[in-house]
Amino acid sequence: MKTINPSTHISNTLFDTDEVIHRTFKPGHRCTLFYGDCIKLLKTLPAGSVDLIVTSPPYNMSKEYEKTLDRNDYYLTQKKIITECTRVLKHTGSICWQVGNYVKKGEIIPIDIMLYPIFNALKLQMRNRIVWHFGHGLHASKRFSGRYETIMWFTKSNDYYFNLDPVRIPQKYPHKKHFKGTKKGQFSCNPKGKNPSDVWDIPNVKSNHVEKTDHPCQFPVALVERLVLAMTQDNDLVLDPFMGTGSTAIASLKNNRRSVGAEINKNYCAIAKKRIHMTFNKSIRIRKLEQPIYQPTFLSVTP
Repeated sequence: MKTINPSTHISNTLFDTDEVIHRTFKPGHRCTLFYGDCIKLLKTLPAGSVDLIVTSPPYNMSKEYEKTLDRNDYYLTQKKIITECTRVLKHTGSICWQVGNYVKKGEIIPIDIMLYPIFNALKLQMRNRIVWHFGHGLHASKRFSGRYETIMWFTKSNDYYFNLDPVRIPQKYPHKKHFKGTKKGQFSCNPKGKNPSDVWDIPNVKSNHVEKTDHPCQFPVALVERLVLAMTQDNDLVLDPFMGTGSTAIASLKNNRRSVGAEINKNYCAIAKKRIHMTFNKSIRIRKLEQPIYQPTFLSVTP
């Protein structure tokens, strides 16, 4: 069977006859992909209608797909979007805002620290500042090379949904038992696995990654999938206001969640549409969450 590259074979009509990917949001739709400014989409969503918001906003770093704004303008733009996201979020819902660092003339500006006051002013409660560690990126010569980004996880209340079981990872010592006391002889760890912690080793999408498209900063599906599985239930609604090439939609739809999102770039919106179709017909290629990161079987020794 021929594998379709999601960055090619794009229809000339961005939204052709299509019964499964809708252009505008209605509560009963399984998947909505809005082409345009996310604020326009957010204004159409009812208050308290979304279970989970997962996104990776532009970093304001002059990449091909971004426009560089004055730092204050960038902050105000993000504030406007985050405020609308908070409005549409359910009382039991979560917001996961994935960001990196803004680098200007060699100076590092952590975007999570820059944006935290916005969430705090909206009375959202931070549950974790997850560190996403990856192995590849730009090499620096006058500082240590950056190999992590963060996910700020906020909730609207203390009554939020969270289920650890679907995202547990294998125990380091699965057969370890209590050696004394009333639990002597019983396993000392959870047989379902352990908490994956707040430091996640998940490869980023680079040239040889199975999910690679034309997008320069693509979200790996596995990163979103862990959030979707832990923070939502079947048929819940997941929103991504910066959809990119559709990774949040893919992670949601393949796990029986509903998806809604916006993308302002026509090319990336078309790629997202193609990848969502491939998810529906089960031809999408993604890196599995549980797939181990490659480890060399031997070390080369330089004489």
